[in-house]
Amino acid sequence: MQGNLVISDNAHADTASAAGTAGASDSGATFRTIGDPNVAAIESALQAGQRFWLDIPDVDADVVALLQSTFGFHPLAVEDAEHFGQRPKVDSYDGFALLVAYGPGHDGTPVEVHCFLAENYLVTVRHGPVPGVAAAQVRLRQDRTLPPPAMLLYRVLDGLVDGFFPQLDGFDDAIDALQDDILRKPSDEQLGTLFDLKRRLIRIRRLTSDQRDAMADLLTGTRSIPGFDAETERYFRDVYDHLARLSQTADGYRDLLSSALDTHLSTTSNRLNVVMKQLAIIATIFLPMSFLTGFFGQNFGWMVNRLAGPAVFWIAGVALQAVVAGALLWMFRRKGWLGEKAGQ
Repeated sequence: MQGNLVISDNAHADTASAAGTAGASDSGATFRTIGDPNVAAIESALQAGQRFWLDIPDVDADVVALLQSTFGFHPLAVEDAEHFGQRPKVDSYDGFALLVAYGPGHDGTPVEVHCFLAENYLVTVRHGPVPGVAAAQVRLRQDRTLPPPAMLLYRVLDGLVDGFFPQLDGFDDAIDALQDDILRKPSDEQLGTLFDLKRRLIRIRRLTSDQRDAMADLLTGTRSIPGFDAETERYFRDVYDHLARLSQTADGYRDLLSSALDTHLSTTSNRLNVVMKQLAIIATIFLPMSFLTGFFGQNFGWMVNRLAGPAVFWIAGVALQAVVAGALLWMFRRKGWLGEKAGQ
């Protein structure tokens, strides 16, 4: 079975031999890691009542059987772990609790982690690499001690939640750049980018808000987990504060995206108004000219017999229309409909 079994250092020697492969233990460390442990190693740790953390990177039939038979988890909890796509929550069962939490993956997409917490152990189930879980494992190796399972859970949750902060900082830069581009020249591509950012932000906001509510249920006593005491509560309250800040920040960015959308629509509408004004000016200029050409183009005998010669052509046919067009242009510019004021 793929995964890592971080087990307290008071394990018997036969536990490592039953695992098949045992990780090297540093001098003075209070825990050791068994890579890809088998069922025998896990059962030995359970029977001895040892403190351990079992991290499972993928779910298959063997993992489902392990959760059901070896650990004896409730079928509903195992079903949740077998079929990912659950909302963030805390479910209390006899002897253990199930916490579903989310954090950003390597590509920024939220990833789901199922945490089974009991008095002596923590089991995390995930699909593929999760930076938040990896951060908790790095911190564990640095501290060189294996804390109680509830504190292990805190470290996992803290790593998952803190991963959202750099992602939201990226939203801040993206929104600023998008607003500058919109004011410079709005385009359809910007609308696509805007809606994509808004969709991703709404998902992060929903996940962080649901996780905040789950932490609130835990802190208020609505839900309970094994090993949750006054000292542990202080650390989980810190996770709650981070989630509340993330939710508020996401709300602020959502308002900025809505403002950016309004700015895009307003800028596009203003540019359309300028174009319509220019077309209206052109049509207005040609309106009296069309009247003049239509009037003098009437085929009446009196006009045909009397309006003739180069002078009439240049005065009535050319100069009069030029004067009318020039007078209209002068009037439009005087009113500010042409030039720099035209787009304002």
